[in-house]
Amino acid sequence: MAKVTRDDVARLAGTSTAVVSYVINNGPRPVAPATREKVLAAIEQLGYRPNSVAQAMASRRTNLIGMVVPDARQPFFAEMAHAVERAASERGKLVLIGNSDYVDDREVHYVRAFLGMRVSGLILVSQGPSQRAAEEFAAMEGAKVVLLHRRPEAIDDVAVVTDDVGGAEAVVRHLLEVHGHPYVACFGGPVESPAPGDPVIDHVEGWQRAMDAHGVPTAPHLIDAPFHRYGAYDVALDLLRRPDRPRAVFCSTDDQAIGVLRAAREVGLRVPEDLAVAGFDDVPEAALADPPLTTVASDRDAMARAAVDLVLDDSLMVPGSDTERVRKFPSRLVIRRSCGCDGAAPGRTLPE
Repeated sequence: MAKVTRDDVARLAGTSTAVVSYVINNGPRPVAPATREKVLAAIEQLGYRPNSVAQAMASRRTNLIGMVVPDARQPFFAEMAHAVERAASERGKLVLIGNSDYVDDREVHYVRAFLGMRVSGLILVSQGPSQRAAEEFAAMEGAKVVLLHRRPEAIDDVAVVTDDVGGAEAVVRHLLEVHGHPYVACFGGPVESPAPGDPVIDHVEGWQRAMDAHGVPTAPHLIDAPFHRYGAYDVALDLLRRPDRPRAVFCSTDDQAIGVLRAAREVGLRVPEDLAVAGFDDVPEAALADPPLTTVASDRDAMARAAVDLVLDDSLMVPGSDTERVRKFPSRLVIRRSCGCDGAAPGRTLPE
């Protein structure tokens, strides 16, 4: 069967190949509505599929956005990736996703691969881009990179961030001040994994600030635990069986907190009567946990739209552009029963 070409579409629609291109690419010149309908009808009738690779070679830019996350198995990153996909789809773009697994070499691998595909831009959820990743950005002329969720202080890149420190501090203060716990243990993540710039570091910093404000030492209460529920469950089983177990736990991720809730049930502890638990991220499962999980939320959809808008904003490539390079979104404390409150309460946005 002969391959359908743009010439075939133009012939059937009774127009030029240039007009067919304008319809397919939604520009650069306007097309009359009636003509557009004829072209779209011809495309549908012939089953024409544009050659995206050829278009990319001609324009030096594809309709793709690259996105690198630490681990899409973790609910927060899965939710964020999904939000970016929705926002990109609204702009007529597709998203390619790679998992760095918190390993610099893998992050660089995906950065190099995606930029080599001439993506329209790259959205990077990173522990803090390594020097090698930064070199890849610089080597690819015209590359647009947006850091999402965390922007290390030492890096002057375009970024969309949320107040992780303030959010963690607020939920730990809630456990200390509202519920009167003498201290709050923290599931902070594996000691060997987090690097400066990892969002979880900010969650731990917020916990430390709240504990410091109450004159409580932090070192004895920082728990080395994997980010996911399975590893956190194993750690919690051991911790909660000890006679000196904590009465309140703050988890750096909701996924950890879900593992802690399961462990508490297995060792016969009631939540929140015997153990208060709070998390961070407000993944959908947090509201369905038993009991529903007190946590910290951010506006993932708004952050995703902002990241897509920035990564497609050509004005950022112009020296001296007045486009805002960093967009910060507030955190929101979401009170549910796992902390000891009577029931679900409306989320409270934290002051900036």
